[in-house]
Amino acid sequence: MSRYDTNLAAEYYILSCLHRLGLTANLTIGNKKGVDVVVVREAGDAVTVEVKGSAGKNSWRANNLVTQKPDQHFVALVSFEGHISEPEMPKPRVWIVPFKDVKQFMKSWEGHTDVYRPALLSGGRHFENAWHLIDGPR
Repeated sequence: MSRYDTNLAAEYYILSCLHRLGLTANLTIGNKKGVDVVVVREAGDAVTVEVKGSAGKNSWRANNLVTQKPDQHFVALVSFEGHISEPEMPKPRVWIVPFKDVKQFMKSWEGHTDVYRPALLSGGRHFENAWHLIDGPR
C-alpha cells in the first residue's frame, strides 16, 4: 500500500468519525498543505484538521506541519497498527492534538521531522480519542 493510499484512508476515517459525532465536516479538495478537513462548529466558528496516517506502529512524517491559525487547527494522527489491509479491523488508533501542542512530540533527524510515536505514547495519552477538542466548548 502506498503512503498516498494510507493518508487517504486516514482522512476518510477522520471524516467519518466527525460525521458520526454530528459535526459538519468537509474534506478539502486539492492539495493545500496543512488542511485536510474543515469542521464548521457554528456560523463563524470553524476549525481545520491536518490528518497524518501511518499503516504500522510508526511515527508520522511531519515536515510540512504549518498553519496560519494555530488556535483553530488540529493534527489528527491515525495509526492502522499494522492492519491497514484488513477492512474488518475494528478501528485504528487516533490522537487529536491541538496544533499548539504537537511540537512537544516532534523529533528531527536525517533531514526530516516526525511526530515521534514514543513521545506521543509517553506524554500524549490524553490526546488519544480526544474528539471533544475539535467539537470545542459549548
